[in-house]
Amino acid sequence: MFWTTLLSTLIATAATSAPLGAALGLTGLIILQFFVNGATSLALNAVWNVLNEFTLSAIPLFIIMGEVMLASGVSQRIYAALSTVFNRVPGNLLHTNIAVCTVFGAISGSSLSTAAAVGAVAYPEMSQRGYDRRMVVGSLAGGGTLGLLIPPSLSLLIYGSLTETSIGQLFLGGIIPGLLMALCFMAYILVRCLRDRSLYPVEPAMQISFLQKLKSLLSIWPVAGLVFAVMGTIVLGIATPTEAAGVGVVSAIALGFLWGDLTFRKLVDCFRQAAITYGSIGFVVVGAVILAQSISILGVPQALIESIEELGWDRYWVLLLVILCYVLLGCLFDGLSLMVMTLPIVFPLLTGLGFDPIWLGVIVTILIEIGQVTPPVGLNLSVIVAVTNHEIGLGKTALATVPYWLLLLLGILLLTLFPDLVLYLPQNHF
Repeated sequence: MFWTTLLSTLIATAATSAPLGAALGLTGLIILQFFVNGATSLALNAVWNVLNEFTLSAIPLFIIMGEVMLASGVSQRIYAALSTVFNRVPGNLLHTNIAVCTVFGAISGSSLSTAAAVGAVAYPEMSQRGYDRRMVVGSLAGGGTLGLLIPPSLSLLIYGSLTETSIGQLFLGGIIPGLLMALCFMAYILVRCLRDRSLYPVEPAMQISFLQKLKSLLSIWPVAGLVFAVMGTIVLGIATPTEAAGVGVVSAIALGFLWGDLTFRKLVDCFRQAAITYGSIGFVVVGAVILAQSISILGVPQALIESIEELGWDRYWVLLLVILCYVLLGCLFDGLSLMVMTLPIVFPLLTGLGFDPIWLGVIVTILIEIGQVTPPVGLNLSVIVAVTNHEIGLGKTALATVPYWLLLLLGILLLTLFPDLVLYLPQNHF
């Protein structure tokens, strides 16, 4: 009866085009009313407690920081500096796309901001030079997903807030997997370009010395300062994630005015857009908290764990089932909404089976990244299509991104086989 009510209510509310937050919250209230003896007042307490959490206030701050960096045009300077590093590597600027996405992800925390900022700079330049356009959009859509994994990460921040997991440790846990995925993307590009020279233009190789490359990299030292202002203060224990986010916003604004082309008009637009973004995320969070409260009171996760133990399923088969559910649901929901919607069941289920919560946070984030490049809802794909002015359609962009989609799945396999890739830094440096 419970599962029938849960699924039918979610489907019915979704069919009315109601916002996801409203669908989740209404479902939770119905469960509290009819299965917990009318204890709907518990939802108010749950929502109040979550919205008053100090760590949750970091979310709008990181959103503001990402909007400021997107509006200030800093991505152009980063792109110009890193393009010299790969000038003699097969694929050239295709590798630059991944590298810049990695760096920009470390200061934006958002997949969409990363894809939009780097794509707006890279696509016009690369299409004029004669790069294969499908390779270009694939590298931009795939590389853009790194914005969710490279800390500071909005998904890890929301995950930590909802599951009461250390955000600092989650950020540290995302560093090695984020760099690993970036290297996997570059390795794929290298292999493709070595096998097919027509994917990139053969230009006269410029003789750029090591010192010139080093000078070019040192020219973006303000970006390194901003990364340290956020991640460095967290790692060294100088600031909490929320305090570091505040420092990051101030530093990003100063960097935008002094080093970028940020104006007061753009800054006001950044605050307005950040408020809209946070409002949509916050609404989903509120609905998910109400649903999580109802599910928790009824002991649903514990019942699932007991059922799995009775069936004798290995925990890795359960993990595989969860991964398949995320991949399928990624076709229908955007990443952050999917995570918030599923955590009330997935987190207690998998941690109850013995999976580490830090490791699980990184795995869920990668699954969200997969959803970002899965049509028809994959938001990274839509962003890249817009960046190309619809020269490359959604279908072609999705096909070009399939290799990165598969590499993200490979990343999950590697992290499952070698969990220390996630847990080493949190366990030894925090």
